[in-house]
Amino acid sequence: MQQTNKTAKEIYFEVKANPTRKRFGFGQKAALVNIDIQKSYTRTDLFKTAYENDPRQMEYVNGLAQRFRQLGWPVVWTYVAYVDSGEDAGIWGTRTDTPDSLQNIKFGSVRSELDDRLDVNRDYDIIYNKKMPSPFFETPLQSLLVWHQIDTVILTGGSTSGCVRAAGVDSLSRGYRTIIPEECVADKHESYHYANLTDLSLKYCDVMEVQEVFNWLDQQLQKK
Repeated sequence: MQQTNKTAKEIYFEVKANPTRKRFGFGQKAALVNIDIQKSYTRTDLFKTAYENDPRQMEYVNGLAQRFRQLGWPVVWTYVAYVDSGEDAGIWGTRTDTPDSLQNIKFGSVRSELDDRLDVNRDYDIIYNKKMPSPFFETPLQSLLVWHQIDTVILTGGSTSGCVRAAGVDSLSRGYRTIIPEECVADKHESYHYANLTDLSLKYCDVMEVQEVFNWLDQQLQKK
């Protein structure tokens, strides 16, 4: 095992700066999957489970969603919430039982609500309740992507080391080119965040600046 005194952030930016770093690249048609951008994880003023990396994250996500709608491509939002007993969290909900615990994000609670700063078009967008880390697990997401003939998945949300990572691995495993705009994902600690961006970038996904994703989407709009 290699050893280093560098921080996870330093390692990530070294990987990012590598001019020979190969990419999977964009395909022909994409879906935007926004993972758990809900108050439990975004309202740092209310909940200790919340976090923020880039203060413009919501603005960027809204910009992506707007372009996807203009293209007629799917916009998906996921959130986690559980029944009062918490039994639908399964083994994942057994390690702790405090007001901040995962299985205590109840349906109808403030913690379960998507962040108010998000521009969610409930007449167009798809909203899935998920129970486990990956948005592919026991949701209709795979069927939606097949129906739309999607070959590229763009992921936003949190946490980078948890549900975003699970989504990235599952997306690649299902044969999708997977893109993570780095300003659009967040985590509780920068070490977890950057370590997982590094690992995802090297193995499973293309991690890039959000402006590059905007540029690609704008090119698709010009072709329309």
